[in-house]
Amino acid sequence: MGRGMKAGKKPKVGGGANMQKQMQQMQAVQRMMEEKQAEIEAMETTASSGGGAVTVVVSGKKEIKSIELKPEVVDPDDIEMLQDLIMVAVNEAMRQMEEISQKEMGSLTAGLGIPGL
Repeated sequence: MGRGMKAGKKPKVGGGANMQKQMQQMQAVQRMMEEKQAEIEAMETTASSGGGAVTVVVSGKKEIKSIELKPEVVDPDDIEMLQDLIMVAVNEAMRQMEEISQKEMGSLTAGLGIPGL
């Protein structure tokens, strides 16, 4: 008899099987999260400012893919306005992509009961 065991008592069985099942579930969730992340990285979002004078495309990796400027917005005497328009468009595109990313990942983790995901 092992230490702490009393005659007639059987050791608990099944604890390992439950742990293995949980590990398999976590691995499945991890695979789904990796797949979802790959989907997000393949996405793009577009934002503009100045009534379409500046248009920015951002990838799911949160990298700027392109910046388009309408010729009439390029005024050598008002570079600050152009800089502001670019900054507004970039920030909006990044915000949109972050929102998409959180929404997509949140839909995956909503039922898990894991705080902070």
